[in-house]
Amino acid sequence: MIPVLVAGAGPTGLMLALWLARRGIEVRIVDKADAPGTTSRALVNHARTLEYYRQLGFADEAIARGIKFAAINLWKRGAHVARVALGDIGKDESPFPFMLILAQDELEKLLVELLEKIGVRVERSTELAGFEDKGSSVSAALRGVRGEETVECAWLIGCDGAHSTVREKLRLEFPGGTYDHMFYVADIHGKGPAINGELNLALDDADFLGIFPLPGEGNSRLIGTVKREAEAAGRKLEWGDVSPKVLERMRFQVERVNWFSTYHVHHRVVHRFRVGRVFVAGDAAHIHSPVGGQGMNTGIGDAVNLAWKLADVIAGRARESILDTYEPERIAFARRLVATTDRAFVFVLKNGPIARFVRLEIVPRVLPRLLAWGPARRFFFRTLSQVGIRYRKSALSAGWAGEVRGGDRLPWTPDDFAPLASLDWQAHVHGDAAAALRERCAALGIALQVFPWSDAARRAGFARDALYLVRPDGHVAFADTRADPAMLADYWQRTVSTQPPPARSLS
Repeated sequence: MIPVLVAGAGPTGLMLALWLARRGIEVRIVDKADAPGTTSRALVNHARTLEYYRQLGFADEAIARGIKFAAINLWKRGAHVARVALGDIGKDESPFPFMLILAQDELEKLLVELLEKIGVRVERSTELAGFEDKGSSVSAALRGVRGEETVECAWLIGCDGAHSTVREKLRLEFPGGTYDHMFYVADIHGKGPAINGELNLALDDADFLGIFPLPGEGNSRLIGTVKREAEAAGRKLEWGDVSPKVLERMRFQVERVNWFSTYHVHHRVVHRFRVGRVFVAGDAAHIHSPVGGQGMNTGIGDAVNLAWKLADVIAGRARESILDTYEPERIAFARRLVATTDRAFVFVLKNGPIARFVRLEIVPRVLPRLLAWGPARRFFFRTLSQVGIRYRKSALSAGWAGEVRGGDRLPWTPDDFAPLASLDWQAHVHGDAAAALRERCAALGIALQVFPWSDAARRAGFARDALYLVRPDGHVAFADTRADPAMLADYWQRTVSTQPPPARSLS
């Protein structure tokens, strides 16, 4: 029996498999496609995602293959009206204070390369045909080029996209809706003032157009709306069905279309992320509008959240009940994300006079000034980059020290992110650690990292000499101002350890 079977080799499934394999967990990953994707819609890799890449040791390679996001240009009826400089907008918030353009297909290539280096190959042309949860294991039927195969696994993870077989077989509700507009996405080679290596947004009366930079001179991705009359024709749409009005206004010349596709945007969140020994993650669990480039990043966040918990359970480091925290931690964020991106997306597309006035007159004037103001830039970065995600209501979260509470992402300082490469639990202290705490951490098998007290730690919200127990995904599990070894042991034995807590004396 294999410990984990992953269905789906998109970014979510590949990241899940890579994390598990790096932890020494045997994993099989299958995908019904006969080859990796060569086109994709997802482009943006946010800071929190890059932090996960750093934990696995490939952030530098990802950055080298992509383009740092420098600025947003706003265009009004074909005229350039504003430039919002982003640069290192998240300075002091993350080791990656920027957004990275790295297309999903390029990211998948990189993840596949990393998996193959450690002996894990994606099994292509292999479809999950069905499965049965037997209580102590899952029996999965695989259908591939060599016929059918039955696989016994301890855990099955559905990372198989918006049309998930796993979700369908579990009969999970997928409530939500579909936006009226049809959109197109096109990778093109062209020229014009909006081919400038930055994001360009056309604020027009009716049409919507986003122009994203891609590697290579003259290469860009266009995302826009399809003409209503073409959509109503009921046939396969082509580049010629794109409204040329906004492109002509911006003096944008498309010389070659490398890829073109149309799609409807959905907003849905599955009502359960887990049934027994079967989980769903990524697009199989939630889909939403492209506002903010959150989709791929959220799926990767699902993968990391689930992977470390599965690895700890399979390795006997943590009790099985820790898996119960995956759903409440990730479903809360998915629902909040769908709600916020939905409101933003509706506003962008709304065609009423008030919405049009705000979009064309207010946004170009206000947005650049707002994002030149420090607190607004910080809020914008924390929200968009996902470094502000926290799990304070999780059963794994307890205590607080300074401005940091259990469930918060570990605040970044130049010192304390490097040890996260261990992919394991660890305790952090900024200042001094007492001998009793050092001894207790050693007894529990928790690596203790002690950093000199610094102004950076103070600014990040840490309390001097306080204890922060950090989960493998870089979130604080337990915080204690007093750094009490007994409190740490009590938390560990109640929440994580597979060993029952010692009996308390009644005297």
